[in-house]
Order: sequence, then C-alpha cells, then structure tokens
Amino acid sequence: MPRLTEAGPARGEHLMAPSPPADEETMALRIPVPGGTGPQNAPVRPPAASPAPSATGVTPGGRAARRKAAKRRGGRHGGARGTEAPPSAEPVAGRPQSRVEARRQAKLRKPGPAVFVSRAVGEVFITTGVLMLLFVTYQLWWTNVRAHAQAGSETHQLQDDWASGRRKPGVFEPGQGFAILHIPTLDVVAPIAEGVSNKKVLDKGMVGHYGGRSALRTAMPDARTGNFGLAAHRNTHGEPFRYINRLKAGDAVVVETQDTYFVYKVTSMLPVTPPSNTSVLDPVPPGSGFTGPGRYITLTTCTPEFTSRYRLIVWGKMVEERPRSKGKPDALIE
Repeated sequence: MPRLTEAGPARGEHLMAPSPPADEETMALRIPVPGGTGPQNAPVRPPAASPAPSATGVTPGGRAARRKAAKRRGGRHGGARGTEAPPSAEPVAGRPQSRVEARRQAKLRKPGPAVFVSRAVGEVFITTGVLMLLFVTYQLWWTNVRAHAQAGSETHQLQDDWASGRRKPGVFEPGQGFAILHIPTLDVVAPIAEGVSNKKVLDKGMVGHYGGRSALRTAMPDARTGNFGLAAHRNTHGEPFRYINRLKAGDAVVVETQDTYFVYKVTSMLPVTPPSNTSVLDPVPPGSGFTGPGRYITLTTCTPEFTSRYRLIVWGKMVEERPRSKGKPDALIE
C-alpha cells in the first residue's frame, strides 16, 4: 500500500516564497489576496525604527513623519519655543577674556567713592568708640587700682616709720604723709598728706590737708583751736570720700598721728555749695552750727558724683585726744 510521503523541495527551489511588497504607510497585518503567490502565514516584518533627526535638525522621511516628530518634540518647527538658555553675560570658564572684557570686569570689582567714604566713616566711629571705652576703663577702674596701691604703700610706710622712730613731727613738705584717716562707718583708711595737689596727693588716693604753701591754710589736729580741713576725690583715683554723704551726726572720724589719736564726731553737713565758698574752712565756719572757737574738722569733696561742679561739706567736732601709749580709741575697736 502506497504510503504518503512528504515531498521534499525540488532542487533549485527556495524554501519561502517572496513576500509581497510592504505598504508605504503601514507595516500592519494584511489579509492575503486570494490567488496570491505568498503563503497565508507569511512572517511579518517588524516596524522599522524611526529615523533619527539629522544634524541639520530636519527629520528625514515624508511630511507625516516630520509632523509626528515635531509633535514629539513639542513644537511644529522642531523644538519648544523659549527653551534656549539666554546668552550668559559672564565669560565662559576656561575661555580667555579679551582686553575689553577684562577691563569691564575690573571696573565692576573696583569699589566706588561712596564705598570708600562709608568705610572711612565706619572706621572713624569704631576707633572713637574703642578710645572712649579705653578712657572710661582707665578712669573708673585703673586709676582706682593704682591709687589704692599707692595709698596702701604710703600707709604702711608711715606705720613702719612711726614704729622705728624715723618720722619726726614738725612741718611737712607738700605731698609728704604725716597722718592716717579712719572713718569706721565707711570702712575708710587712707593716708593724709600735706597739700591738696592733684598730682602729688589726691590722684595717689591720699587725703590732702589744706595747709603748707596753699593759700587756704587750716590748723593741724594738735592745735589748741582751729579747723582741720581735708580734701579727697569722690570718684576715681581711690575715691576715699565717695560715700561721705552717708555720714550721720555722731559718726566717728579718727585722725591717727605718730603720737596721738584725735577722735571727732560728725555734727552737720552742707550738701551743695560752690567751689568758691572757702568760708567752710574758717576757724568757725558759718552754717556749721558752731558758735565759737574750738577744735573742728572739715571734709570737702566734689558733688554730684563724677562731676566737680559743686562741693559737699561735712563738719565734725573733736571729742577725744588719746595718746597712742593708751591704745586705740573705742571708735577703732568697735
């Protein structure tokens, strides 16, 4: 019985029939034309990739392809409008500048006259502020530090001289210390020197005695009658009289010398008076409440604080004269 066999391809024949020509507009499947030469299940070719735009920006192909490419790019004519970056005013990095560009950049970097003026004014204000701060620091702090050191040294020197007998009582030279002032209520201990010179006495933190070669000469503490006048700074330079405005009637003021303690009691105060009112140093000062000669003490200083426009006056009367051999008075022990 004859068997069915697969007929092999005849020699010289191709395995596949030639494909029909592709349509220009599409590569989709198509129904085979009856009577066509190609097989029904002929393989379909994949769609060709869209041609890349040329270097000139024109997409190759027909009008339809160009329209589609333009739509994909966002514009009809091959690109979105306004997307190009504006030309930069700055020179491109690495690109050498021309002389004109270099001069233009130098002018832009160079500050104008207004900048120089503002800088100069600012430097003047800063310098002035620093100098004022240094001056205030010197006046309020350093002068006190230095004056306290000088006054303390003079006090210790007086005590050493008295203990050794080197210091002899008598007439003292201007600026020479001869006694020590104690105000227990204010915790004041300061040396008393002859004269009221700022440079020689007051600026060194010492209390000055109106005497010596001064036109305003007052008595010494050991005089039988008279007014022992003293002056000192209220602010800066040790400021030993800063708080004498707090003294009250009955507060003690003690003057210590080589041989004697002289104890005074505060009696009255004159808060404000002109510097020209020298009558406060009279043997019997007017306005002090004293009615006759006696042994008085007068403390004078500037007022208000940090000014020298007026004077503050405190008066006292001697209540005890105590030899050093009997020890300290009660005012210095309490």
